[in-house]
Amino acid sequence: MRIWTLALLLLALTGLSSHGRTEESPAERDQPADGLKAAAPQMFLTSDRCMACHNNLTSPDGQDVSIGSDWRASMMANSARDPYWQAAVRREVLDHPSAQAAIEDECAKCHMPMSRTQAHADGLKGQIFAHLAQDGSGAAALAADGVSCTACHQILDENLGTRESFAGGYLIDRTTPLGQRWIFGPFEVDAGRRAIMNSASRFQPLQSAHIQSSEVCATCHTLYTHTLDEDGQVIGELPEQVPYQEWQHSAYRDSQSCQSCHMPVVEGEMPVSSVWGEPRQGFSRHVFRGGNFFMLRMLGRYRDQLGVQALSGELETAARRTVEHLETSSARLSLTDLRLQGNRLQARVLVENLAGHKLPTAYPSRRAWLSVTVSDRQGEAVFQSGAFKADGSIEGNDNDADGSRYEPHHQRIESADQVQIYEAVLADPQGRVTTGLLTAIRYLKDNRLLPRGFDKSTAHEDIAVKGLAVEDADFEAPGDEVLYSIAVDPRRGPFSVRAELWYQPIAYRWAHNLAERRAMETERFVGYYRSMSDNSAVVLARDSIKVP
Repeated sequence: MRIWTLALLLLALTGLSSHGRTEESPAERDQPADGLKAAAPQMFLTSDRCMACHNNLTSPDGQDVSIGSDWRASMMANSARDPYWQAAVRREVLDHPSAQAAIEDECAKCHMPMSRTQAHADGLKGQIFAHLAQDGSGAAALAADGVSCTACHQILDENLGTRESFAGGYLIDRTTPLGQRWIFGPFEVDAGRRAIMNSASRFQPLQSAHIQSSEVCATCHTLYTHTLDEDGQVIGELPEQVPYQEWQHSAYRDSQSCQSCHMPVVEGEMPVSSVWGEPRQGFSRHVFRGGNFFMLRMLGRYRDQLGVQALSGELETAARRTVEHLETSSARLSLTDLRLQGNRLQARVLVENLAGHKLPTAYPSRRAWLSVTVSDRQGEAVFQSGAFKADGSIEGNDNDADGSRYEPHHQRIESADQVQIYEAVLADPQGRVTTGLLTAIRYLKDNRLLPRGFDKSTAHEDIAVKGLAVEDADFEAPGDEVLYSIAVDPRRGPFSVRAELWYQPIAYRWAHNLAERRAMETERFVGYYRSMSDNSAVVLARDSIKVP
C-alpha cells in the first residue's frame, strides 16, 4: 500500500498523469491561458490537476467513490457539453440577435464558470460558441471543463444566500496568484498535506463550512432571467429556476441541505485523497445526483460527437443510479376509494412529493404526469389517460398536440383527452404560451407538486402556485388528489385500474420547438431527441387494484 501511495505522490509532484502523459511544468501551467489577457492572475486550472490525488478512492464497503470519476459522469462536469443547453442558447440568440453578447455572457456564468469568471477578471465578456469552436486548449479548456473543482471550491463565503449571489452571482478572489490561492473544503488539513497539495495543484486547502451549505448551490440553481423585447431591451424578469426558494419554504430547510440528497455521504471513515489521505468521517460523494437520466444517456450515446470525457459505462451507471433514486425517493402514489356505481367507475389517485423542493423543479422543460388505465376482465383497455408515446409526447395533452395550448390543472378527469400534468407553463407579454426563456415574462400554470411543509397561501410570488391549482383544496403539500370518474359497461367487469406517475426531463414541446430554428445546435439536438424519445421518460411510482 505504501509503495502504491508513494507512486501516486510522485505522479502528482512530477506532473505525470495517471495515463502516463507528461504534463506541463508548474511554471508552464501557471501561464495565462490562450486567449486570456494577463490583466488578472490566473484563477483556475482544469480538473485533471485534481484527479491524480482524488481518484482511486474506495469506500469501507468496497465501492469506487473516486471524486474525479463520479464528477466527470455528472451533469456538472458536462454543463458545457450538454447539447440541449447549447441548442437552447442558440435558440435565444436567434430569437434575440441584438442581445447575443449579453446572452452568451449570462449563460456562461453557470455553464462555463471558469472561462467566464476569468474573462471578467480580465475585463472581457464571457463567450460560449467561440469556445465550442476551438480545440479545447487555453480558455476553451476552462470552458469545456464545466462546473469544475476549482470553480465551486473557490466560491467565497461573502454574499451567499443574498439576491446578489443568485443567477451566477458567486464571488471568487480575483487578485491572489496561483500558488497562494485557497481551495475551500469541509476538512481541516495539516501543514504537511497542505504543502503536498500546493505543490501538486498550486492551490492551498482551507477548511470552511460554507462549502457544504445550500447557499453555495443556490448561486447557480437560482436563476432569474430577463425578458427581452424584439429589440433586445429588458422589459421584465422571470423566476426561471428557484428550487432553493422552494426548499426554504418547505419543512426540509432546517433538516436537510441540497448536499444531503445530491451529494450522499459515505458511511464510515475513509480518506478523501489517495495520496497520504487521512481517514475522514463524512465524505460526500461528488455524484451530484439529479433527475436528468435522459441527458446522461444522450451524452453517453453521442459522447464522441460531443467531446465527452466520461466513459459510456460511467454515464450509463450514473443514469441507472439516477433512475433508481427517482424510483425510490421522489414520489409515492396510491389508489383509493374505488367503486362501481351504475355505469361509472370512480377512483381517487393520491400522489405525494418526497423531494425537498417542487416535483419536478428547476428548468421548466421538466414535467410529471398521471397515466391511468382501466382494463376489463379480458385485459382489454376500456379507458386510458396520459399514455406515454414513443415520440416523447403524451396522448391527450393539448400542448404536445398544439404548442399554442396547454393542459389545465384537473381536479376531476372523465375523458381520455384530459391528463393531469404537473408542470410549469410560460407566457410571453401577450399571454401566449412559449418555451422561450427570454421571451417569457410570467407563468400561466405552475402545479408542480409541493414539498412537505410548503404553504401555498403564504408562498412568495416567485414560487407561487399558478393556474387552477390555486383553488384546488386538495392540491397542497406534499401532493395532490385527483378523482377519476369513468363511464364503463358494468357487464365487462370486474375491472383493473392501474395508475402511474411518470417523469420526463425534457418535454416533447421543449424539444420540438427548437426545430423551428435552423442552426447546427438546434438541428443536432432535435435529431438526438428523436433518436431516443421512446426512453425519455420513466415511471416514478405506481399502484394497481381490481374493482369487483
